[in-house]
Amino acid sequence: MKFGKVDNPDDVDFKLPDDAAANKKLLNDAKKGKPNIYIGCAKWNKADLKSFYPKGTKDELGYYATQFNSIELNATFYNNFPVETIESWYNKTPAEFRFFPKLHQGISHWKRLKDAKEPTEVYLDGIAHLQEKLGMLFLQMPDNFGPKNWDALKGYLEEWPSGFPLALELRHTGWYDGSFDSEELYKVLEKNNITHIVTDSAGRRDLLHMRLTTPTAFVRYNGANVDSDYTRLDDWFERLKLWVEEGIENVYFFVHQNHEEASPLLSAYLIEKFNEKLGMELKVPAQPTPVPAKK
Repeated sequence: MKFGKVDNPDDVDFKLPDDAAANKKLLNDAKKGKPNIYIGCAKWNKADLKSFYPKGTKDELGYYATQFNSIELNATFYNNFPVETIESWYNKTPAEFRFFPKLHQGISHWKRLKDAKEPTEVYLDGIAHLQEKLGMLFLQMPDNFGPKNWDALKGYLEEWPSGFPLALELRHTGWYDGSFDSEELYKVLEKNNITHIVTDSAGRRDLLHMRLTTPTAFVRYNGANVDSDYTRLDDWFERLKLWVEEGIENVYFFVHQNHEEASPLLSAYLIEKFNEKLGMELKVPAQPTPVPAKK
């Protein structure tokens, strides 16, 4: 994972921005009740999660799904998998498990959302075979897709089929630095029930907004393999706790690392906080061999 990587993470100010003023009303208008909490990693590949799998594990997804209730599925960005493969994912996971796949790069990076109806339909026809285990899809736009592309983004989002829950991640600083009227973006997202992804990465603090557009928090957390990864999670728990108290319906939180073998440890840490502090009953994954953080 190269996105947002920095050489000296100890020099970064990791303080979370203040909560967006609009969130309170949005969450107060949401359905009240116990929120759905999904916390997991970005992949299940054994080569990346070396210490997570017991010796001799052959079915990596099958084991992963006994430990976590969800996965952020980045593999679908690179490949349109055969239906048989997607059905195998479905069959290997328990009823409560959820997948959160990224849209294919052909839609976001090659077509850049223009004339993207056909590749979108091809993608959705395949991923629909996850059936009820499809949590939420997410569309990640490239770093050079900025406000000058607003018309393409708006048009694509307004035509998005409502039967597929969608979240959006924007990576161009122009969406958030005041040079674009971001209220236009938020209105389109709210109108079309599209979730605004929050990206927390050491090297891209310019993308760290706190503006929700649905009663769902979809957080992509990029750790830096240092001790402060845990104190950052403490701060995130406090923000998520606030949103839970205000009425949020869903929390989707996925951990990324430069060295992914630490991701299960960080995920387990946050899961334990939800259980201990908010009375959730999330499964705590078996602890892998700890990977020492950099000092």
